[in-house]
Amino acid sequence: MWTLPNLLTIGRIAITPVIAYLPFIEGYWPKLLTFVVFIIAAVSDVIDGRIARRRGLVTDLGKVLDPLADKLLLLATVVPIYVIAQTRRDLYDIPLWRSIPVWVCLVLIGREFAMTAFRWFAKRRGVVIAAHGHGKLKTVTQNIFVGGTILWFAFRDAWNPLALHKSAFWQFWKDFHGHFVSVSLAIATALTVYSFAVYLYRYRRLFD
Repeated sequence: MWTLPNLLTIGRIAITPVIAYLPFIEGYWPKLLTFVVFIIAAVSDVIDGRIARRRGLVTDLGKVLDPLADKLLLLATVVPIYVIAQTRRDLYDIPLWRSIPVWVCLVLIGREFAMTAFRWFAKRRGVVIAAHGHGKLKTVTQNIFVGGTILWFAFRDAWNPLALHKSAFWQFWKDFHGHFVSVSLAIATALTVYSFAVYLYRYRRLFD
């Protein structure tokens, strides 16, 4: 039960409240800290699975906790990002999107719960749905979007206190970073829908 992969997963679950709370603290340092903690959590998600498979430490508890940790981490990042982007549009405006639409948040979060329900539905019929490449790519793009957005919030909070507007480089970075967040959000949203559609198509016989 208390294997290293399970402990890493439990640790990831334990820090989700911290990740959800820190962005609401004024200033850029809390958001930079949120970014660092999020990266640690995202990396641990990759590490615990590899350790479990290579060392033969796959457990039933791990199979339950790992997807739970993924969903909690997504909730702990997407919801604060949405709230902060909505309440401070003047500062955190994202090029092309302005702010993150509520329907995008519902797609990102809803897909995870819908996939959980679909896996349960499949398992009741004796079919285990394993993670495929498109699903893993979806997770990577979501993490890039979340990490990039948290860093965007920190950058915008530091814009005036650090007088970044006086530097031509930071003016360039502002445009680059803002459009990077916009594009990563579009790609993450598209892959979220696409990956779920692929799962439904591959296992369509379950509905017969």
